[in-house]
Amino acid sequence: MKLVILGGGESGTGAALLGKKLGYEIFLSDKKNIDEAHKAILVAEAIPFEEGIHTEERILAADLVVKSPGIPDSAPLIQKVRQKGIAVISEIEFAGRHSDAVMICITGSNGKTTTTLLTHHILVQAGKDAGLAGNVGHSLAAQVAEKAHSLYVVELSSFQLDGMYHFKADTAIITNITPDHLDRYDHKFENYVDSKFRILNNMDGAGLFIYGYDCEVVRRRVADRKILSQPVPFTYGKEAGIQPAEQEACAYMEGDTIVVKLDGKIFRIGKDEVSIKGRHNVYNAMAAILACMHAGVSPEAIAEGLRSFPQVEHRLETVALIEGVTYINDSKATNVDSAWYALDSMTTPVVWIAGGTDKGNDYTVLYDLVKQKVKALVCMGVDNRKLIENFSGICPVADTHSLDEALAEARKYAGKGDTVLLSPCCASFDLFQNYEQRGELFKEKVRHLK
Repeated sequence: MKLVILGGGESGTGAALLGKKLGYEIFLSDKKNIDEAHKAILVAEAIPFEEGIHTEERILAADLVVKSPGIPDSAPLIQKVRQKGIAVISEIEFAGRHSDAVMICITGSNGKTTTTLLTHHILVQAGKDAGLAGNVGHSLAAQVAEKAHSLYVVELSSFQLDGMYHFKADTAIITNITPDHLDRYDHKFENYVDSKFRILNNMDGAGLFIYGYDCEVVRRRVADRKILSQPVPFTYGKEAGIQPAEQEACAYMEGDTIVVKLDGKIFRIGKDEVSIKGRHNVYNAMAAILACMHAGVSPEAIAEGLRSFPQVEHRLETVALIEGVTYINDSKATNVDSAWYALDSMTTPVVWIAGGTDKGNDYTVLYDLVKQKVKALVCMGVDNRKLIENFSGICPVADTHSLDEALAEARKYAGKGDTVLLSPCCASFDLFQNYEQRGELFKEKVRHLK
């Protein structure tokens, strides 16, 4: 079997390790430079690779291609591979073909990383042999090859799901779906929704499907589609249409208490006992509780995991309290929906830092929250015109073009008891390499303010 792997990052290197263990003839190709850590692995394992180029002759000689999720299906090379009748799959699909472990799989536009990490944390704290893979953690293929677990918690992006065909989730979670990455889906939201729902492919009656009922897009799709696995909704309130007393399985709020029903059991915990705060984290907790109950974790262990879970980096991460002002890093909020949840969770006056590469955002859904909670908006981007046009009539707006400028302006507006919130609402690529770098630099500069 000739296995060609396109992309030499975490997923590609992991696929190469699994391919080697299976005895395949492997060739890895990356059009960009491979980072030193992954290159060292390839060299140590004597895996043939190239970087800075794609040698088409070698790639088109493959029996199977494993493609990095960052490479679009529309890429000319991928088109040529498919025209030759060569199967193109994702690293997750490849790993799933060679593992019989239980798979808890999580997708959604927002909340999937926190839900994945929280679910994994609870399982590990409860003594379960659980691996962490997909968009977070280590490559699933590498773990299957080198350190197999009996259970995996896998965060899946739409790009990864697009390359999955026979993979089967035992528990699937869709947190919510809002417009994102539409440039990869012919600018059609329906195509993006279709991609997310691929997480249900191959599931049967033994599976559990956990979904965010309060997301209208998800709710309608569930109602219109025949779901073979057991569908279990979670909701913040009964007003959304769920009648908990009539549901055999669901999660909902009863005052300030999270209530979860599954398999004839009922779990309760006060939302203030959960270490991560805000309405969006109540949703994340509900999904994680359902998944862990289904995995056989005791109520005591679930409660302890919810109480001990640490903050997620770059997601409503408290950085410092300086001169009575709390600084929060929410750099991972790269779309309007994420920023909405961040603002909704604020309990003190906010100086909001936003901006970056606009993805066709509709900011109107934020107007009411900004009126209620935001003292001032500090725009941070190369081109801030759209933000200024949307919010200048609602609150004071400052136009800045660097992180240093943005923090200087934020300090002018913020007083004791206020919060400076970096929740950009946009991609990072105008001023930063990615949202991680944006968040790291924000934290570094805030700490220097002391």
